[in-house]
Amino acid sequence: MGLFPAYIENGIVSEVKQQSVVPREYGIDFKSGQLTGEIVEGLEAIKVWIWFALQIPRYRYYAYTWDYGNEFEELIGQGYSSDYIDSESRRMTEDCLLVNSDIQGISDFQINITGDTLTISFIVNTVYGDIAFQDYAIGR
Repeated sequence: MGLFPAYIENGIVSEVKQQSVVPREYGIDFKSGQLTGEIVEGLEAIKVWIWFALQIPRYRYYAYTWDYGNEFEELIGQGYSSDYIDSESRRMTEDCLLVNSDIQGISDFQINITGDTLTISFIVNTVYGDIAFQDYAIGR
């Protein structure tokens, strides 16, 4: 009897088929930021995940991995040009959201700078369908 299970010692490694898992999250009221008490699945769960990822600053909380959250705070109060802010906000949004394997890409990205507030609008392309985020404010 060896140290390892027989299927490893004999050189036979069984393949574990990765099953497609439908994402589940707690529902949220996006206007108030309060949990609704419901469990949502699929496209609505991805929408909740995106909302939280856009709310949470990366590297600030130990409860989240360094892959989760955004880095938009780096743009606030720095006096960057609008071209730089445009390219960096696009890159930061992609870095924030594309860590989720259910998100395939981001399209129709637009920014608007009014005073000291940056608002972004974009469409998230997921395996479950597209989600439009309109006028997400950064810097308030």
